[in-house]
This record gives sequence, structure tokens and C-alpha cells, in this order.
Amino acid sequence: MAVTLKDVAQAAGVSIKTVSNVINDYPHIRPITREKVEQVITELGYTPNQTARNLRSGRTGVIALAVPDLSLAYFAELAAAVIEAAEKASLTVQVEQTGGTREREIALLRTPRLQQTDGVLFSPLEMSQSDAHLLDVGYPLVLLGERIFGANCDHVTMRNTEAARAATDFLLDTGRRRIALVGAHEGEVIGSAGLRLKGYRDALDARGIAYDEQLVAPAGEWHRVDGLESARELLERGVEFDALFALNDTLAFGAIRALEESGRRVPDDVAVIGFDNIDESAYSLPALTTVDPGREWIAQRAVDALVERIANADLPPRQELAAFRVIERESAVAPGARD
Repeated sequence: MAVTLKDVAQAAGVSIKTVSNVINDYPHIRPITREKVEQVITELGYTPNQTARNLRSGRTGVIALAVPDLSLAYFAELAAAVIEAAEKASLTVQVEQTGGTREREIALLRTPRLQQTDGVLFSPLEMSQSDAHLLDVGYPLVLLGERIFGANCDHVTMRNTEAARAATDFLLDTGRRRIALVGAHEGEVIGSAGLRLKGYRDALDARGIAYDEQLVAPAGEWHRVDGLESARELLERGVEFDALFALNDTLAFGAIRALEESGRRVPDDVAVIGFDNIDESAYSLPALTTVDPGREWIAQRAVDALVERIANADLPPRQELAAFRVIERESAVAPGARD
């Protein structure tokens, strides 16, 4: 049978109100009384009713994380990192999956489920800049991802363009000049694909290398099969390339399979670099050179920002960008590394 507040009060010889004041850290309690009540709480194993305390404070102790697709390793690992960061703040995470459609993303923002949480971390995939006004919701919200900028909410994200330029520069520094790109989204400007394509083009422009549309392969989704099919399409068209930049790691895994099927060796014939530094990238064969975009920092900072927003709704909107780094592994190596 669960120990109640009344049980603690009787054992300590004080009123229920006094026990409540001790639990809620009321300052005007005599030290000897506080010590006695705390001792009884420990001896009886009493656990405060968190639900009742939340009702009094107007808090639930639950935040929501809304992501497009948990079958994509990046979002699964982001969710794990958010849950870990939230636990440090004594928060529980309710994970929502939107499927990456604009209709479901908008519907989720309006669902009563989110309004019953203390706040939301939201990573849209199909909402666009014109939807920024829809982020003016009646609860604390921190935006993740690259679809919308300048909204009236906190935004924690990565440096897509700069990181993609660094990935392309890495390949150029190995002496590669015909760099294919897998994962483009036709016509996209705002969004991971558009921003990473820009970084790729910026790197080429800085070296005086002409942009060649023949080297760019689109991929509607960013799963392994999409990388496989996009790389196959490049090879079937007879496009010559000595390096490949996949816009995420799972695309890279599929592309490497296509290269191996065609008899091309990685990295000898084609150097490959990915993006995201998911866990699997360190264990693939060959181990994948990739960009670490700062996922762990993004998760921790997003939770911290949401906690700050919950505590103070009047804070001005903030935009924070993660640091990134290129992780060199077997699929693309720096000059001299194989000597």
C-alpha cells in the first residue's frame, strides 16, 4: 500500500500542512522540524504525488518532440539525444512522428496533445517559409531544422551550407575534381537539400571549377534505396566522376553499394563523403567519411532553450547554430593518409 502524506504527518507528529511545506521547500520551517519530517519521509519511502504537484504549478513535466521520420537514423538518434538531455532536466519526452507531410505537420501543431505538454521541439520537413505564422502557437516551441527562418520562436539548427562546403572542400583537397552529388531536391532553396547544394556549389566556385548539372542526382527520399538508385542513374548515364558527396549518410551507404556493383572501388576510384555522422557510419565497410553537424549539441541546446522558454515566455526569439566538423574515415582520405 502506498505511503500517504497523512502517514508521514502522523509518524512525524506534525500536521499534513507542515509535511507539504517541507516537501515544497517552504522557507519558514524550523530546521529541527524539517529534519524530522525528511527523516520520516526517508524511513517510510514516501514519494510525493508528482501529478498533484504539476497541477498546482500548471506544469506536466512532459515535453514533445515532433520529427518527420524515425526510420531515418538521424532523427532516431536525435530523439535519443533529446530524451537523454530531457532526463537531466527531470522531463519526459513524448515523441510524435509527422511523416514529413505539410498537412500532418500543421495538424500536429494544432492538436490538443501538444497543448497538454509544457512545450514542443518541432522539426518540420514540408512546411515552408510562408508557413512561419503558423508557428505562433499558444505554448512554448523551439524550432529545429532548416525549413523556416525568422519565425517568432527559438530556433536551434545546424550550419548546412558551411558544413556542405567543408565536405566538398575535403574532397577537392584530396585532388578530386569531378564530384557527383546525390540527394538533391529540384528547385529547393530553404531546406537541407537546397542549403547543402549551395555549399557544394560555393566550394566549386571558390576553386574556379564550373558547376555541372550532369553530376547532380536527385533523390526524393533520403533512404539507402534512394542513394542506390540515384548513384545507379549517374552510372547508367555514363557520367564520369572521381568523388561523390551524399547529402546524408544513408544515401552514401546506398551509393557505395551501387559503386561496388559497377566494379568501382571506394576510395581508390571514387571517394565518398556523407553527412550526419550517424552511428553506423563508423562501422560500415568502408567506414564512412562524413560531416558531424553537431547533433548532440543541438539536442542539448534545444532542450535547454525550451526549459528557459517555459520558465520565461517573454524572452526574445533566439537563433542558435551548431558547430560542425569533418570526420575522416576510410571512404575518403586526406592526401598522404594512405601512404
